[in-house]
Amino acid sequence: MSVPTDFEALYGAAPDGVWAAPGRVNLIGEYTDFNDGFVLPLALPHTTVAAVSRRDDGVLRLHSADADGGIVQLALDALEPLSGGGWAAYPAGVAWALREAGHTIGGADVHLASTVPAGAGLSSSAALEVVTALALNDLFGLGLTRPELARIAQRAENAFVGVPCGIMDQMASACAEEGHALHLDTRDLSYRQVPFGLAAEGLELLVVDTRVKHALGDGAYAERRAGCEAGARALGVRALRDVDAAHLPAALARLTDGTTLRYVRHVVSDNDRVARTIALLDAGATREVGPLLTEGHASLRDDLRVSCAELDLVVETANAAGALGARMTGGGFGGSAVVLVDADRAAPVAAAVRSAFADAGYAEPGVFPAVPSAGARRL
Repeated sequence: MSVPTDFEALYGAAPDGVWAAPGRVNLIGEYTDFNDGFVLPLALPHTTVAAVSRRDDGVLRLHSADADGGIVQLALDALEPLSGGGWAAYPAGVAWALREAGHTIGGADVHLASTVPAGAGLSSSAALEVVTALALNDLFGLGLTRPELARIAQRAENAFVGVPCGIMDQMASACAEEGHALHLDTRDLSYRQVPFGLAAEGLELLVVDTRVKHALGDGAYAERRAGCEAGARALGVRALRDVDAAHLPAALARLTDGTTLRYVRHVVSDNDRVARTIALLDAGATREVGPLLTEGHASLRDDLRVSCAELDLVVETANAAGALGARMTGGGFGGSAVVLVDADRAAPVAAAVRSAFADAGYAEPGVFPAVPSAGARRL
């Protein structure tokens, strides 16, 4: 069954339109976005699709093909932040955030279906938020730009759902372009589409889903955000993006708390890795990005301490099997890793990772190529 056909079966009429928003994978620049830093994500071909019709009676009806239960019916005037609600909190939070920002929306019937793996660190929540925001923007003629929609989606996740995420995931889902990575400055949301034609260079970027589910609402993410903010205060800067890599040793010498020092070292060095990666991509030296991925993983593992045994095994095994470089991606504590590999080595590297997981007694990982894809759009 198709999403619009299922919508009609649920609600008794065809939808006003159908929209899609992708998940994302981040090439480099992790835990930098809430530090006003730089990131380099790309959109995946995996999307959340929404069939939506406009209502004008203040009622929001939500249904997901991927969740148990029937239609969730909510009154817009009664929406309250942090009131629970499971998956429905994400689209409901978008409606709430739009109204909080002064935009008039009268309600909607929504049916959703997603191919973005949940809990894999590939931004299934951002895809859900962005597709809802884009549909409501179009149906109610709000005239919001893609960065403005991303801000609304982020506010929904921060203030309504209660996850203190940065802006990267929503911007990647809203603004990415096919065949490109998104070089984003998270302070002012300026961005550049960087050509990322892997196939033309005989390369693949593999995503390895460890099947270890992570949840950013569990406090570890918030603790690291608070630690980074403490580091910025101790150094007298607005955000850690204002500490230049060249001055990092001097900055670290001023910090007395060991945990804060580690967090600062990771963020400043990862911002620098984004800059070095961009320089290599602009020079057509994509192969040389590999070692920066592995270097970034070591920083996430040792300084930020957000990796896990399964993610470490992916990186170690892939590199030993001939990958150009690898690192965990996303919030960590599970989720996925990215592996840059020559195309003719992709299958042997994937096989080596699967074998290593089997030997360790872990569940078989999911492995698929990350094809740089289009951002959110009306279908």
